[in-house]
Amino acid sequence: MATLLKVLGFSLALTLVFTLVSNTLPQVEGEAPVEQEIELGDLTMDGFVAMGETLFSGKGTCTLCHNELGRAPDILALDMIETSRERMADARYQGEARDLESYLRESMVSPEAYVVQGFGKKGSKDTESPMPAVDKAPIQLNPIQIDAIIAFMQAKDGNTVTVALPTDAPPDETAGEISPGADAAPAIAQSPEEAIAKYGCAACHTVLETESPVGPSLVDVGERLSVSEIRESILDPGMVIAEGFPPIMPMDFGDRMTAGELEMMVRYFSGDGR
Repeated sequence: MATLLKVLGFSLALTLVFTLVSNTLPQVEGEAPVEQEIELGDLTMDGFVAMGETLFSGKGTCTLCHNELGRAPDILALDMIETSRERMADARYQGEARDLESYLRESMVSPEAYVVQGFGKKGSKDTESPMPAVDKAPIQLNPIQIDAIIAFMQAKDGNTVTVALPTDAPPDETAGEISPGADAAPAIAQSPEEAIAKYGCAACHTVLETESPVGPSLVDVGERLSVSEIRESILDPGMVIAEGFPPIMPMDFGDRMTAGELEMMVRYFSGDGR
């Protein structure tokens, strides 16, 4: 009888430990939500601006660098119309934009046209931008998504929106991916590559086929960190800051993932999932 009680006690304690551990991970598992397509004919300018705001902090990964931490100009704190006018008048401007709307578009697809002083790649003397072109990998925004972000940047400070509402879907396979509905969420990633793309890792890190000097390389992170350290760096990125890099990774980064996505990425970066 005593032995049985000990076994039952041990089993209960073990169950409590597993429950505690599982509750420390993001618990957002479930069926992948279905993206809702938006009929272009029903799209209003307010909806287009709202779409741009969602893309700005979501798929566009703009807030990873453009925030108050100083890695890049804090777009949300700037009047981008006045700022664009000043930059176009700067002798250092090398672009071809002829109006403020086209400047904003150019700054997203050709960021090297004007590098804000103090924000260029290390050692480039502000002649090279660390920002990836948003219409190419890893971000790959389509023309409608780019216009939506421009509309948001124009509208957020009360300026007139000059971007026209879209009438035709972009001529590619992402045509239906104009914007998720208000209650929709990105589908759960089914592979490490999908997770890396979904959470914009390549915008700041060298990973897969993309190189970026913004954050430490993830190509060999499994050689530098243990599995638990990799997991901790995702769940609590402020715990240890890699030497020589700014603390720009969002503190809630791990909370955005499902438990399955988190463990899949941890295994991949550690070398177990390749």
